[in-house]
Amino acid sequence: MERGSRRQQPTKKNLQVFYFEDFAAKDEEIWDFSPKLKPKSGPKLRLSKTLRKLAPGGLPPTETSMLIDSHAHLDFYTTHPTDRDEVLRRAWDAGVRTILAIGIGENPFQMHLALDLAKSVTGDHLPQLFASAGIHPEQAHNANPEALAELTRLARQPLCIAVGEIGLDYYHLDNPEIPIQQHAFIQQMKIAADLRKPIIIHCRTSELATPKAKEKYGPADAAADTYNLIEQHFRPSGLPGIMHCFSGSVDDARRALDLGFYISFAGNLTYPKAQSIRDAAAFAPRDRILVETDAPFLAPIPLRGQRNEPAFVAHTAAALAELRGISMEELADLTTENFHHLFPSTRENGRA
Repeated sequence: MERGSRRQQPTKKNLQVFYFEDFAAKDEEIWDFSPKLKPKSGPKLRLSKTLRKLAPGGLPPTETSMLIDSHAHLDFYTTHPTDRDEVLRRAWDAGVRTILAIGIGENPFQMHLALDLAKSVTGDHLPQLFASAGIHPEQAHNANPEALAELTRLARQPLCIAVGEIGLDYYHLDNPEIPIQQHAFIQQMKIAADLRKPIIIHCRTSELATPKAKEKYGPADAAADTYNLIEQHFRPSGLPGIMHCFSGSVDDARRALDLGFYISFAGNLTYPKAQSIRDAAAFAPRDRILVETDAPFLAPIPLRGQRNEPAFVAHTAAALAELRGISMEELADLTTENFHHLFPSTRENGRA
């Protein structure tokens, strides 16, 4: 989950008015990414003839190919009684057949909500839901024995296919102290390793931190610390994971790949100033990439500033396909296959 400023901290009461400016100033143009340049020089930006044709609410057609949203916070859609049902039906209409619902809630006491949805949402013209469970680093101070026991209980269940999102975040002044965050992260990696579940990593580079947070945390770098702790405490398990909402560089991507992780790209891929993310997206091997929304956060261009939802993953997929010089259909097929390879039980039980 990528959050905006603390005064805009998302809650179930104010989701309809989110605006997120973590990655760049507002810019409503739709961009094209030339795949012909070498990754180190970066794909140049120009207006895409393909994407320019899309109306703000339009979606790139996928024809017969179907998409998977590998990260969405579905329990946050509660603005009215049918809000979530409407969101899920729009996702189906946009070609999204599977969604990984992230189970962090607003605190560890709500980790179960995503799994509850995965168990209860069924029916025609609705995506198949799977769930994760985890304690977000902003809630690390609540990772007490009771919360960790509840995480273990949830993660044992078949529809809970991953532990996450977990990790480190030195972005906000009032985030927990570094030792508290690291302890919670390590404990959750141990649970995942014991249960043989992949992990979903929240990692926001400290370069994006607020000035006061930089004063508080000093030279500590959340990304470097995250990779080091994964190397020590999770890599020995031989299990894979996901770098969710990837916001790093080619070097960061290389290290994640060396750890056996998949890289998931969200709407920030489309933001004009997110050049390092596009460089990494061009660099990453085709068998290790995923697409996600991080909904209701980080809506992609041309919908930036609106509340995000799983249907909008089609925009990110279209941008990623154009960046890599492949068709939308090929991108949908390979990211779907990658998701199933990472989570084999979804191939057996899913409809994607």
